[in-house]
Amino acid sequence: MRILVLSDLHANLAALEAATAEEFDRLICLGDLVGYGPSQNEVIGFIRERAFVAIRGNHDNALSLDVDCRCSPANKALAEATLAYHRTLLSSEDLDWLRALPGSVEFKLDGYRFAAFHATPRDPLYGYEITAELPDDQLREEIEGVKADFILLGHTHLPMVRGIGSRVVVNPGSVGQPRDGNPECSYALIEDGVVELRRAKYDLSRTVDALRKLPLSGELIDQLISILEQGGPREGPDC
Repeated sequence: MRILVLSDLHANLAALEAATAEEFDRLICLGDLVGYGPSQNEVIGFIRERAFVAIRGNHDNALSLDVDCRCSPANKALAEATLAYHRTLLSSEDLDWLRALPGSVEFKLDGYRFAAFHATPRDPLYGYEITAELPDDQLREEIEGVKADFILLGHTHLPMVRGIGSRVVVNPGSVGQPRDGNPECSYALIEDGVVELRRAKYDLSRTVDALRKLPLSGELIDQLISILEQGGPREGPDC
């Protein structure tokens, strides 16, 4: 079975279509369908139709519940402006669907146990502690009590695979707004218990053209485009 793991789609339909051009049997979405991008309705519709499992990210939470996304100062204005715009365009049905998404979920697939979170097990919506640089002893503390073969995390926009004992921690990176210096969309594929981080080029100009049509200030749109074109920059906890 080919299990496609996506996170942080951020309303970037062109990137989502590139990632899902990959052959897969089940699709797992780790949240943040909305915010930053121009195609929130289409992305939500795609995931509603095709995801085996979907969970709620901090942007989904902020939009559907009208609460703070708790983004960093570097991205706060971008997040708030795009979320406010998205909120005016989503149907009540889509808002209810986002609101009803679980904050975390455990499931079995292809003989393996999975635990999925948008951020971290300790702080499923906002935690930013689990990165490639986190020492093993601290990572063990962060995932203590999680009984799964694969622990799936998003939120950081930084792809990572780490083995800790019998468990594998996977962050697929971001489909819609990578921040590791590579603008290609990032995702993970799990097949026969083996994880592979993958990248795919997508039609960035299509997303840029759609962004330029949004009723936002030119300064904000230029910032959004710059992040997409540069694959960052990495600003620390933000999302």
